[in-house]
Amino acid sequence: MSFSRLLRVQNPRLSLLLTPTPTLSPSSSISTLPLTRGRAALTTKASLSSATTDMVKAIRVHELGGPQVLKWEDVEIGEPKEGEVRVRNKAVGVNFIDVYFRKGVYKAPSLPFTPGMEAVGVVTAVGAGLTGRQVGDLVAYAGQPMGSYAEEQILPANKVVPVPPSIDPAIAASIMLKGMTAQFLLRHCFKVEPGHTILVHAAAGGVGSLLCQWANALGATVIGTVSNKEKAAQAKEDGCHHVIIYKEEEFVARVNEITSGNGVEVVYDSVGKDTFEGSLECLKLRGYMVSFGQSSGRPDPVPLSSLATKSLFLTRPTLMHYNVTRDELLEAAGEVFAKVASGVLKVRVNHTYPLFEAAKAHEDLENRKTTGSVVLLP
Repeated sequence: MSFSRLLRVQNPRLSLLLTPTPTLSPSSSISTLPLTRGRAALTTKASLSSATTDMVKAIRVHELGGPQVLKWEDVEIGEPKEGEVRVRNKAVGVNFIDVYFRKGVYKAPSLPFTPGMEAVGVVTAVGAGLTGRQVGDLVAYAGQPMGSYAEEQILPANKVVPVPPSIDPAIAASIMLKGMTAQFLLRHCFKVEPGHTILVHAAAGGVGSLLCQWANALGATVIGTVSNKEKAAQAKEDGCHHVIIYKEEEFVARVNEITSGNGVEVVYDSVGKDTFEGSLECLKLRGYMVSFGQSSGRPDPVPLSSLATKSLFLTRPTLMHYNVTRDELLEAAGEVFAKVASGVLKVRVNHTYPLFEAAKAHEDLENRKTTGSVVLLP
């Protein structure tokens, strides 16, 4: 039985998430959300393909650099075209990939640009001929197109998923990108199973926290690295069986001690340069090195011979390559929301900032002053 069908049977409330053309009617919880225009007016306006534009606020990047390049500006937004929806954001997730684009580690399509790859909001207009989405729907998206650091945005309708009424918009905005990242890392990149021992760097971070909780629920022994005692306490609460404060002890030696010299099946490394070589040392024979971030900088080039010593596997995956089709997207989002609903994943939105203070959020994130998820509120 497919995952989608199984989830429908086990949790009918979430079957909506796994339908290729979901149709969410505004529920009592959705109807309380602020809408500035009536459904009929918006639908008519969109269907006529009006060239009218409105002004909304957004964060813009005109030059690459530090947090100070994030500018709060007026931008134009038009009506959605065929296959698109217009969404008024209620909560915007902050992720380290936003920092990479701001710095130029990853290349944005053009300058200036609006950063952000994760948000939850209310549909305020739909493109002509579009079915399956309607004004008032509470929806979420993660990944492309970039541009969620805005009060409103235009999105492809096939990139948004419905949010269950039981999940708060701030929670949903903090779980989409990070949650689906954890999902593909644990379920597809390397399939964690009972009895495995895994190493998670930045275990108290947004993705790290979810990896620890989910892997623990899967029956794995979880080792996590953190920078201080406060984060160590959180990682322990999130299911880490062994927590290493890397500023106080050398993590390679400690992993070797914990595993009695056997090493771990897989390392999930979002830190990069500072941990990469040590991560390879922590792997057992035929172990998997999953490098999915570089918060400390790009790792040095890896000679193939360094993998041959233990017949290691190395991968540098990205979420977008694991959610290529609409069905893959709905399945991933459905599994994440199901884990939240069942209590397997406890989402910590420990830091919220007004959208116009995105620069402060980036500064705190880069200086490792944050734990859990960071959310911007328009």
